[in-house]
Amino acid sequence: METTELLKKVRKIEIKSRGLSNQIFAGEYHSAFKGKGMTFSEVREYQYGDPIKGIDWNVTARFNHPFVKVFEEEREMTVMLLIDVSASKHFGTQAQLKSELITEVAAVLSFSAIANNDKIGVIFFSDKIERFIPPQKGKKHTLRIIRDLIEFKPEHTGTNISEALRYYTNVIKKRSTGFLLSDFMDQDFETALRIANNKHDLIALEIFDKRELELPNIGLVPMVDSETQKQLWIDTSDNLTRSVYRQNAEKRQAELKTLLAKNHVDCTVLETGHDYVRSLMTLFKKRV
Repeated sequence: METTELLKKVRKIEIKSRGLSNQIFAGEYHSAFKGKGMTFSEVREYQYGDPIKGIDWNVTARFNHPFVKVFEEEREMTVMLLIDVSASKHFGTQAQLKSELITEVAAVLSFSAIANNDKIGVIFFSDKIERFIPPQKGKKHTLRIIRDLIEFKPEHTGTNISEALRYYTNVIKKRSTGFLLSDFMDQDFETALRIANNKHDLIALEIFDKRELELPNIGLVPMVDSETQKQLWIDTSDNLTRSVYRQNAEKRQAELKTLLAKNHVDCTVLETGHDYVRSLMTLFKKRV
Protein backbone atom coordinates (compact mmCIF):
# COMPACT_ATOMS: atom_id res chain seq x y z
CA MET A 1 0.00 0.00 0.00
CA GLU A 2 1.33 3.45 -0.91
CA THR A 3 2.31 5.68 2.03
CA THR A 4 -0.18 8.41 1.05
CA GLU A 5 -3.05 5.93 0.81
CA LEU A 6 -2.07 4.36 4.13
CA LEU A 7 -1.99 7.73 5.89
CA LYS A 8 -5.44 8.58 4.51
CA LYS A 9 -6.85 5.30 5.85
CA VAL A 10 -5.20 5.80 9.23
CA ARG A 11 -6.59 9.34 9.46
CA LYS A 12 -10.10 8.22 8.45
CA ILE A 13 -10.15 5.49 11.09
CA GLU A 14 -8.65 7.86 13.67
CA ILE A 15 -11.38 10.46 13.16
CA LYS A 16 -14.21 7.93 13.38
CA SER A 17 -12.85 5.89 16.29
CA ARG A 18 -11.70 8.88 18.32
CA GLY A 19 -15.15 10.43 17.94
CA LEU A 20 -16.88 7.26 19.12
CA SER A 21 -14.45 6.89 21.99
CA ASN A 22 -14.82 10.49 23.21
CA GLN A 23 -18.55 10.88 22.72
CA ILE A 24 -19.90 7.45 23.57
CA PHE A 25 -17.49 5.04 25.18
CA ALA A 26 -15.34 7.12 27.53
CA GLY A 27 -17.70 7.05 30.50
CA GLU A 28 -18.83 3.47 29.97
CA TYR A 29 -15.26 2.27 29.49
CA HIS A 30 -14.16 3.98 32.69
CA SER A 31 -16.97 2.35 34.66
CA ALA A 32 -16.69 -1.09 33.07
CA PHE A 33 -12.96 -1.59 33.43
CA LYS A 34 -11.79 -0.77 36.91
CA GLY A 35 -8.29 0.19 37.90
CA LYS A 36 -6.03 -1.75 40.23
CA GLY A 37 -7.63 -0.47 43.44
CA MET A 38 -7.51 2.58 45.68
CA THR A 39 -4.46 4.72 46.32
CA PHE A 40 -3.87 7.28 49.08
CA SER A 41 -4.47 10.87 47.99
CA GLU A 42 -4.49 13.23 51.00
CA VAL A 43 -5.58 13.90 54.57
CA ARG A 44 -8.35 16.42 55.27
CA GLU A 45 -10.49 17.50 58.20
CA TYR A 46 -13.34 15.21 59.18
CA GLN A 47 -16.73 16.20 57.76
CA TYR A 48 -20.16 15.12 58.89
CA GLY A 49 -21.01 11.81 57.23
CA ASP A 50 -17.42 10.61 56.77
CA PRO A 51 -16.99 6.95 57.85
CA ILE A 52 -15.30 6.53 61.24
CA LYS A 53 -12.97 3.86 59.83
CA GLY A 54 -11.43 6.52 57.57
CA ILE A 55 -10.10 8.60 60.47
CA ASP A 56 -6.32 9.03 60.54
CA TRP A 57 -5.72 8.67 64.29
CA ASN A 58 -2.08 9.80 64.16
CA VAL A 59 -2.92 13.13 62.50
CA THR A 60 -6.02 13.50 64.70
CA ALA A 61 -3.93 13.10 67.86
CA ARG A 62 -1.33 15.56 66.61
CA PHE A 63 -3.84 18.36 65.90
CA ASN A 64 -6.42 17.39 68.52
CA HIS A 65 -9.05 17.47 65.79
CA PRO A 66 -10.41 14.61 63.63
CA PHE A 67 -8.84 14.11 60.20
CA VAL A 68 -9.64 11.43 57.61
CA LYS A 69 -7.61 9.76 54.87
CA VAL A 70 -8.83 10.34 51.30
CA PHE A 71 -8.29 7.65 48.68
CA GLU A 72 -8.70 7.79 44.91
CA GLU A 73 -9.27 5.04 42.40
CA GLU A 74 -5.99 3.95 40.88
CA ARG A 75 -7.10 4.15 37.26
CA GLU A 76 -4.08 3.16 35.25
CA MET A 77 -4.48 -0.24 33.61
CA THR A 78 -2.82 -2.25 30.90
CA VAL A 79 -5.14 -3.16 28.03
CA MET A 80 -4.12 -5.84 25.53
CA LEU A 81 -5.74 -6.52 22.17
CA LEU A 82 -5.38 -10.13 21.00
CA ILE A 83 -6.14 -9.84 17.30
CA ASP A 84 -6.82 -12.79 15.01
CA VAL A 85 -5.06 -12.15 11.69
CA SER A 86 -5.74 -15.57 10.17
CA ALA A 87 -6.94 -15.80 6.56
CA SER A 88 -10.61 -16.10 7.54
CA LYS A 89 -10.60 -12.40 8.48
CA HIS A 90 -10.68 -11.60 4.75
CA PHE A 91 -14.27 -12.89 4.56
CA GLY A 92 -17.19 -10.50 4.54
CA THR A 93 -20.49 -10.19 2.66
CA GLN A 94 -22.18 -7.26 4.43
CA ALA A 95 -20.46 -4.09 3.15
CA GLN A 96 -17.18 -4.81 4.97
CA LEU A 97 -14.67 -7.56 5.63
CA LYS A 98 -14.18 -9.00 9.09
CA SER A 99 -10.68 -7.50 9.07
CA GLU A 100 -12.15 -4.02 8.53
CA LEU A 101 -14.54 -4.46 11.46
CA ILE A 102 -11.66 -5.67 13.65
CA THR A 103 -9.62 -2.59 12.72
CA GLU A 104 -12.42 -0.18 13.65
CA VAL A 105 -13.23 -1.87 16.95
CA ALA A 106 -9.56 -2.16 17.91
CA ALA A 107 -9.06 1.54 17.14
CA VAL A 108 -12.04 2.55 19.31
CA LEU A 109 -10.77 0.44 22.21
CA SER A 110 -7.28 1.90 21.78
CA PHE A 111 -8.48 5.50 21.93
CA SER A 112 -10.75 4.68 24.89
CA ALA A 113 -7.72 3.26 26.70
CA ILE A 114 -5.43 6.24 26.14
CA ALA A 115 -8.26 8.65 26.99
CA ASN A 116 -8.34 6.97 30.41
CA ASN A 117 -4.55 7.08 30.77
CA ASP A 118 -4.22 3.32 30.26
CA LYS A 119 -1.48 1.52 28.40
CA ILE A 120 -2.47 -0.34 25.23
CA GLY A 121 -0.64 -3.23 23.57
CA VAL A 122 -1.36 -5.76 20.81
CA ILE A 123 -0.73 -9.41 20.05
CA PHE A 124 -1.31 -10.31 16.39
CA PHE A 125 -1.80 -14.05 16.00
CA SER A 126 -2.62 -16.67 13.35
CA ASP A 127 -1.55 -20.23 14.13
CA LYS A 128 1.58 -18.60 15.57
CA ILE A 129 2.40 -15.30 17.24
CA GLU A 130 2.87 -12.93 14.32
CA ARG A 131 3.74 -9.71 16.17
CA PHE A 132 3.80 -8.34 19.70
CA ILE A 133 3.49 -4.60 20.37
CA PRO A 134 4.33 -3.94 24.04
CA PRO A 135 1.81 -1.79 25.92
CA GLN A 136 2.49 1.94 26.00
CA LYS A 137 0.55 5.18 26.35
CA GLY A 138 -0.10 8.03 23.95
CA LYS A 139 -1.60 8.99 20.62
CA LYS A 140 1.57 8.22 18.65
CA HIS A 141 1.55 4.67 19.96
CA THR A 142 -2.16 4.23 19.15
CA LEU A 143 -1.66 5.49 15.59
CA ARG A 144 1.12 2.92 15.17
CA ILE A 145 -1.33 0.21 16.23
CA ILE A 146 -3.92 1.41 13.70
CA ARG A 147 -1.29 1.53 10.96
CA ASP A 148 -0.27 -2.04 11.72
CA LEU A 149 -3.91 -3.15 11.76
CA ILE A 150 -4.31 -1.80 8.23
CA GLU A 151 -1.10 -2.95 6.58
CA PHE A 152 0.13 -5.96 8.57
CA LYS A 153 0.49 -9.13 6.49
CA PRO A 154 0.78 -12.36 8.52
CA GLU A 155 3.12 -15.16 7.52
CA HIS A 156 0.63 -17.91 8.33
CA THR A 157 -3.05 -18.45 7.50
CA GLY A 158 -4.38 -20.73 10.26
CA THR A 159 -5.78 -20.03 13.73
CA ASN A 160 -4.39 -21.11 17.10
CA ILE A 161 -6.20 -19.33 19.92
CA SER A 162 -4.46 -21.46 22.56
CA GLU A 163 -1.07 -20.24 21.38
CA ALA A 164 -2.22 -16.61 21.55
CA LEU A 165 -3.64 -17.01 25.06
CA ARG A 166 -0.55 -18.84 26.34
CA TYR A 167 1.68 -16.09 24.97
CA TYR A 168 -0.53 -13.42 26.55
CA THR A 169 -0.40 -15.19 29.93
CA ASN A 170 3.38 -15.47 29.81
CA VAL A 171 4.42 -12.10 28.37
CA ILE A 172 2.12 -9.80 30.41
CA LYS A 173 3.19 -10.37 34.00
CA LYS A 174 0.73 -8.15 35.87
CA ARG A 175 -3.04 -8.39 35.70
CA SER A 176 -4.49 -6.63 32.65
CA THR A 177 -7.66 -6.37 30.60
CA GLY A 178 -7.51 -8.38 27.39
CA PHE A 179 -9.84 -8.15 24.40
CA LEU A 180 -9.76 -11.28 22.22
CA LEU A 181 -10.99 -10.28 18.73
CA SER A 182 -11.55 -13.37 16.62
CA ASP A 183 -14.10 -15.34 14.62
CA PHE A 184 -13.14 -18.31 16.82
CA MET A 185 -12.68 -20.69 13.89
CA ASP A 186 -10.68 -22.97 16.17
CA GLN A 187 -11.15 -25.61 18.84
CA ASP A 188 -9.58 -27.10 21.97
CA PHE A 189 -8.55 -23.80 23.56
CA GLU A 190 -10.51 -24.10 26.82
CA THR A 191 -7.50 -24.78 29.06
CA ALA A 192 -5.56 -21.78 27.77
CA LEU A 193 -8.73 -19.65 28.02
CA ARG A 194 -9.29 -20.60 31.65
CA ILE A 195 -5.67 -19.95 32.65
CA ALA A 196 -5.59 -16.58 30.86
CA ASN A 197 -8.85 -15.44 32.44
CA ASN A 198 -7.70 -16.48 35.91
CA LYS A 199 -4.65 -14.23 35.58
CA HIS A 200 -6.22 -11.42 33.55
CA ASP A 201 -9.66 -9.95 32.85
CA LEU A 202 -10.46 -11.47 29.43
CA ILE A 203 -13.28 -10.29 27.14
CA ALA A 204 -14.21 -12.15 23.94
CA LEU A 205 -15.38 -10.18 20.91
CA GLU A 206 -16.64 -12.60 18.26
CA ILE A 207 -16.35 -11.20 14.73
CA PHE A 208 -19.18 -12.65 12.66
CA ASP A 209 -20.71 -12.50 9.18
CA LYS A 210 -24.27 -13.68 8.63
CA ARG A 211 -23.24 -15.91 5.70
CA GLU A 212 -21.41 -18.03 8.25
CA LEU A 213 -24.85 -18.92 9.56
CA GLU A 214 -26.91 -19.23 6.38
CA LEU A 215 -26.16 -19.95 2.73
CA PRO A 216 -27.89 -17.98 -0.03
CA ASN A 217 -29.65 -19.99 -2.74
CA ILE A 218 -27.31 -19.32 -5.68
CA GLY A 219 -26.88 -22.76 -7.19
CA LEU A 220 -23.69 -24.80 -7.52
CA VAL A 221 -20.68 -22.80 -6.33
CA PRO A 222 -17.06 -23.54 -5.33
CA MET A 223 -16.26 -22.94 -1.65
CA VAL A 224 -12.66 -22.41 -0.54
CA ASP A 225 -11.42 -22.61 3.04
CA SER A 226 -9.15 -19.55 3.22
CA GLU A 227 -7.06 -21.07 6.00
CA THR A 228 -6.45 -24.54 4.48
CA GLN A 229 -7.12 -23.73 0.78
CA LYS A 230 -9.35 -26.81 0.51
CA GLN A 231 -12.06 -26.43 -2.14
CA LEU A 232 -15.50 -28.01 -2.32
CA TRP A 233 -18.38 -27.60 -4.75
CA ILE A 234 -21.60 -26.90 -2.85
CA ASP A 235 -25.12 -27.03 -4.25
CA THR A 236 -26.66 -24.13 -2.39
CA SER A 237 -30.02 -24.69 -4.08
CA ASP A 238 -30.42 -27.91 -2.08
CA ASN A 239 -32.66 -27.31 0.95
CA LEU A 240 -31.04 -30.10 2.97
CA THR A 241 -27.55 -28.69 2.35
CA ARG A 242 -28.58 -25.25 3.55
CA SER A 243 -30.37 -26.73 6.56
CA VAL A 244 -27.37 -28.83 7.63
CA TYR A 245 -25.06 -25.85 7.13
CA ARG A 246 -27.23 -23.73 9.41
CA GLN A 247 -27.53 -26.46 12.04
CA ASN A 248 -23.76 -26.91 12.18
CA ALA A 249 -23.22 -23.16 12.43
CA GLU A 250 -25.80 -22.80 15.22
CA LYS A 251 -24.21 -25.73 17.07
CA ARG A 252 -20.78 -24.09 16.85
CA GLN A 253 -22.20 -20.79 18.11
CA ALA A 254 -23.95 -22.49 21.03
CA GLU A 255 -20.80 -24.42 21.98
CA LEU A 256 -18.71 -21.25 21.94
CA LYS A 257 -21.26 -19.40 24.07
CA THR A 258 -21.34 -22.26 26.58
CA LEU A 259 -17.54 -22.46 26.69
CA LEU A 260 -17.14 -18.75 27.40
CA ALA A 261 -19.89 -18.72 30.04
CA LYS A 262 -18.43 -21.79 31.75
CA ASN A 263 -15.09 -20.03 32.10
CA HIS A 264 -16.66 -16.69 33.14
CA VAL A 265 -15.46 -14.80 30.06
CA ASP A 266 -17.66 -11.85 29.10
CA CYS A 267 -18.46 -11.82 25.39
CA THR A 268 -20.45 -10.19 22.63
CA VAL A 269 -20.95 -10.78 18.90
CA LEU A 270 -19.95 -8.03 16.45
CA GLU A 271 -21.41 -8.53 12.98
CA THR A 272 -20.04 -7.16 9.72
CA GLY A 273 -22.18 -4.46 8.18
CA HIS A 274 -23.94 -3.77 11.48
CA ASP A 275 -23.49 -1.04 14.08
CA TYR A 276 -21.13 -2.41 16.72
CA VAL A 277 -21.72 0.55 19.06
CA ARG A 278 -24.83 -0.91 20.66
CA SER A 279 -23.20 -4.30 21.22
CA LEU A 280 -20.14 -2.79 22.90
CA MET A 281 -22.24 -0.41 25.01
CA THR A 282 -24.39 -3.32 26.20
CA LEU A 283 -21.26 -5.29 27.09
CA PHE A 284 -19.75 -2.36 28.98
CA LYS A 285 -22.94 -1.71 30.94
CA LYS A 286 -23.23 -5.36 31.98
CA ARG A 287 -19.83 -5.09 33.62
CA VAL A 288 -20.59 -2.06 35.77
